[in-house]
Amino acid sequence: MPFAVPDPDVVSIIDAPPTPLASPSPGEQFVVLVHYQAHPPIAMLARPRLSLAGLRLDPGLGGRQRTRRFTGLSVLRISDGTERILSLPDGAQVSVPTWAPDGRRFAFTVDEPAGIGVWTCDASGGSDPVQVPGLRVKDVLGAEPPGLGGTVRWSRDGRSLFVLGAPSAGPPAAASAGPAVEPRVEEVSGKRSQMATFTDLLTNAADEDRFEALATTVPLRADPATGATVQLGPAGLYQYITESPDGRFLLVYRLQRPFSFRVPCGYFARRTEIWTAAGKLVKVIADLPVSDEVPRMGVPTGPRQVAWDERAPARVLWTEARDGGDPVVAAEHRDAIMALSAPFDSDPELAFLVTHRCLGWTNLDAADALLMVERDRDRRWLTTWQCDLSDPGRNKVIFDLAEDDDYADPGSPMMRLHPDGTRTVRQDGTAIFLRGDGATPEGERPFLDRHDLATGQASRLFSSPADAYETVLCFAAGAAGQAVIWHESPAEPPNLFLTQVGNVQPEPGAGRSRPLTGWPDPHPQLTGLGKQLVVTDRGDGVQLSGLLHTPPGYDLARDGRLPLVIWAYPYDFGSTGTAGQVRGAATRFTRLTASDPAWFVLRGYAVLANATMPVIGDPETKNDTYLEQITAAAAAHIKALTEVGIADPARVAVAGHSYGAFMTANLLAHTDLFAAGIARSGAYNRTLTPFGFQTERRSFWEVPAVYDQVSPFRYAHQISAPILLVHGAEDANSGTFPVQSERLFQAIGGNGGTARLVILPLESHSYLARESVLHVLAEQFGWLDRWLGPGSGQESR
Repeated sequence: MPFAVPDPDVVSIIDAPPTPLASPSPGEQFVVLVHYQAHPPIAMLARPRLSLAGLRLDPGLGGRQRTRRFTGLSVLRISDGTERILSLPDGAQVSVPTWAPDGRRFAFTVDEPAGIGVWTCDASGGSDPVQVPGLRVKDVLGAEPPGLGGTVRWSRDGRSLFVLGAPSAGPPAAASAGPAVEPRVEEVSGKRSQMATFTDLLTNAADEDRFEALATTVPLRADPATGATVQLGPAGLYQYITESPDGRFLLVYRLQRPFSFRVPCGYFARRTEIWTAAGKLVKVIADLPVSDEVPRMGVPTGPRQVAWDERAPARVLWTEARDGGDPVVAAEHRDAIMALSAPFDSDPELAFLVTHRCLGWTNLDAADALLMVERDRDRRWLTTWQCDLSDPGRNKVIFDLAEDDDYADPGSPMMRLHPDGTRTVRQDGTAIFLRGDGATPEGERPFLDRHDLATGQASRLFSSPADAYETVLCFAAGAAGQAVIWHESPAEPPNLFLTQVGNVQPEPGAGRSRPLTGWPDPHPQLTGLGKQLVVTDRGDGVQLSGLLHTPPGYDLARDGRLPLVIWAYPYDFGSTGTAGQVRGAATRFTRLTASDPAWFVLRGYAVLANATMPVIGDPETKNDTYLEQITAAAAAHIKALTEVGIADPARVAVAGHSYGAFMTANLLAHTDLFAAGIARSGAYNRTLTPFGFQTERRSFWEVPAVYDQVSPFRYAHQISAPILLVHGAEDANSGTFPVQSERLFQAIGGNGGTARLVILPLESHSYLARESVLHVLAEQFGWLDRWLGPGSGQESR
């Protein structure tokens, strides 16, 4: 059937321009705004594509498949709010920019018909961006970390760019060869490969050749003005190249054969090396085999997280597992932090031991000083340490809390890119700056704190007001008295403001805040939409919450009960106290996006969004009572809204995406609470994810009864309420293969139930193309109107 299109009011909202992304400059004088098309045409997803090694590649472009269309860039001057639209080629597809250390220039890429070009721009001037002459790159392996990642990076001094260049000869013939017509043969013997069920893997030797051809790049140092390049090493499978702080060495990540048919490319055989600035090999830090036997919820053995010490001229730090990477093995210390300094001709030194698993670290301003986070898997606990590499005996705990304790979350450190190209935690003397969501029993109140590491004292510089939702983007011009914030409220769309923070007083006659942008309301017809935080009890002392949306102009006394949609995603918690914490805020602007459940208010429904469905208990056994816990939560939500007169208990639907879809199918299989359901991109037969799912730590063979009882496919004969199943035909998410929805649909139909299956062509786990999201909205409206709407026969009497 052709794609369906909902009513014009829905189409106009989907087509409204989204709020741009914002990237502040290191000196905090400018913000680059990245404009994008939230839902590109499906033709963009239909470009020729190869699925190889866990990646989806565009062979014509020589890069990752594009699923989001970044359409333009503009520069916002923080001091006066002036915005300069940058001139780019018509129809340009750009990348998120990367800033030079000087805080003025930035680089970005522009997709071209047969490659990816590199451009630069000076934010402080009035000139348009310019293309780096003759330079072409490939982002197959260099797309992470976010932004340009390892594909394009500025040198520490900002005079040159390190890029993963496209080989001048173009892609080898193997890159464009058709799929091999041959048997697929694999063999295992003696391996314990209990990895996730990955997708888009290599399947034969021809795939290996195609992947190598498309992923091969040449490491280059490029002059951003002239395009002149110096080749630093031979062509290879490079992921990342970055300079030492003193500029004398390079840290190089690259893949190598053998590849694997069982895991994606991040687990392939790989090396981490140190080169001279001219490209001569100095030291091999890690030469790792294929990591296809990583223990469940464990880490690979060998050096990981290898990075430059940002406060030493040339020293690398990394962590290594001392427990074989296995979290179940008893060990006094699970990780070690290692260090090696130039000239890299000695053995690495043990910096200090870590009791639990090291999640990573960041440099503080002082030499040898780090903030390091470790996680205790058994307790679900996070500890942040202030570490001294020169004297580990001085290491001290800064924060120590349950990983799901949002009320106690101190926030995350703000970072700073210095003019010398080093990146550290932003500091003022011994104090650091922390941004957090500010979860409270009344809803989130984002904050900015100044935390003194020497005294442990924290002072609040900024807190979101009670009637709006404000978050700090950056300080202004490097000062600590002014900040650029995102401001939104139920009646105001997100915009950037300049505001005073801390005890700094505004100049006479000036207010504490002034707007920098003025993006309009994308759907003013929803201004009267009702939204409130609702809290109830599960019946056993566990607090539940959700954001209740009601139609614009709804009046309880006049309009009475409404059909209700409960949209949820279950999360796991270690305790009743943290499970009951309120997450989310009723003070945010309701920007209807394709995945937002609040759409149903346009058709007269009440919607309980982000309805909490906590699963609480020992992390080893909590899923033993999964069904009982989500059932109790669902019943409590319905009861609470029924008792206040809002919900019609005979017309309640449940819906969710991914793990929320899994929850939806289970509630329909094991309760009679709902008149209908919507399940999108879910997994319904847990025997197909036999080595764990979500946070389940046990395998199917250890607890087959648990896998059986939480698999709605097993109880398809009990699903009597109508269910709409939606799935992307090319879902790349681990475990949620499209066959999950197809088989559940067949099982329900074979047992006389009512179901509708929608498979979206070219879509993955989330749906992006304009045609797809409009079709899903039309399907969802039609499904609920059919089973809950007027004339459905479900109205309470």
